[in-house]
Amino acid sequence: MTQADLTTPDAPYLDVADPTFSIRSAEVMAARDASWYARTPYGLAALRYDDVQKLLRHPKLRQGSYRWPAHSGVTGGIFAQWWESMLLSQEGDTHARLRRMANPAFSPKLITDLRPKFQALANRLIDQFAAKGECDFIADFTEPYATGVICDLLGLPFEKWRELADIAGEMGLALGVTFKQDLPIVEAATARLLAYAEELVAARRAEPSDDFIGTLVKANADKSQLSDQELLDMIVLAIFGGIDTTRNQIGLAMAMFIEHPEQWALLADQPDLAKAAVEEVMRVRPTVTWVTREATEDFTYNDLPIAAGTTVHLFSQAACSDPAVFANPDFDITADRKPHFGFGGGAHHCLGHFIARGDMTEALKLLAQRLRNPRFNGTVEWLPDSGNTGAISMPIAFDPS
Repeated sequence: MTQADLTTPDAPYLDVADPTFSIRSAEVMAARDASWYARTPYGLAALRYDDVQKLLRHPKLRQGSYRWPAHSGVTGGIFAQWWESMLLSQEGDTHARLRRMANPAFSPKLITDLRPKFQALANRLIDQFAAKGECDFIADFTEPYATGVICDLLGLPFEKWRELADIAGEMGLALGVTFKQDLPIVEAATARLLAYAEELVAARRAEPSDDFIGTLVKANADKSQLSDQELLDMIVLAIFGGIDTTRNQIGLAMAMFIEHPEQWALLADQPDLAKAAVEEVMRVRPTVTWVTREATEDFTYNDLPIAAGTTVHLFSQAACSDPAVFANPDFDITADRKPHFGFGGGAHHCLGHFIARGDMTEALKLLAQRLRNPRFNGTVEWLPDSGNTGAISMPIAFDPS
């Protein structure tokens, strides 16, 4: 029996494992109109805002992404081992302990200290292509920017950005619906990043420091605080997680603004709207299109029996355009909105959300002021439009400011 069989057969069925499936399709919107949930190859999918909000923190659901490799038909290997043991896949005391270790690197105060660096990095990158009036927005801006932010955060040399961006991009294939076919690429990238983490640990042991990695290395002296493997897993997560999602999300932001040029012009004239723009982009075009939970025991929700072990995907993409909550769900950076689910919620709320919000705010503010009238300038290459999504390449043209 598949997880899709664990629900009533008259509920809509969405084949989210199909690489051609789109999380933004009319099929999904019709399913949301017909039912609060749908059946999928992976389990349930909650489609409406109120249900996603409630299930995100339901006491009988745990974080469910740890099962993603198994759902994708991957039952072993370096990536699966790392994915199932790292911070995001843990629960209870282990999760709380690991999160305490990482918290100092992602504090709100740190954003204030790093904001000038975000601005300097964004301007330096824009300087390299602004006069030409065209660029590949992913290769020329979002990749070096997202990676440079992580280099500043973790005390890594910026000169490593190209290598780290490539590794993050290749590892990121594991979070899409084509994971199994991309497995050799994913495995090689994960091995490279783990090896780099080992090099960083060795360097910090030889020359102690007070940066994020140095602090983790000091904590590792007490194995009950942080084991050797947990130390490496944490470093890999900080590098991979910070690069992959931010790169994709800024690319998706540019795509949304190209489709809504009046909003880009508004942002250019009112840069203080950049913070709201980040939230609105993540509402309508999140890179993380669903959040995953798993039932820890049998329970009933909305008269639906949900068996222990059932995966419950919470479709943030569909929920945040739910007409029952968003009377006018169109893209509008001036609108007052209910919170989106792009950073998850509950105990597993994204650890790096302050960093992500801060660096994307500064990037959009400067991009809107310096690149006027952006438009697509060729074919955009996309990852599948479900799971974790984004652009692989995005040629754009613009009027230099």
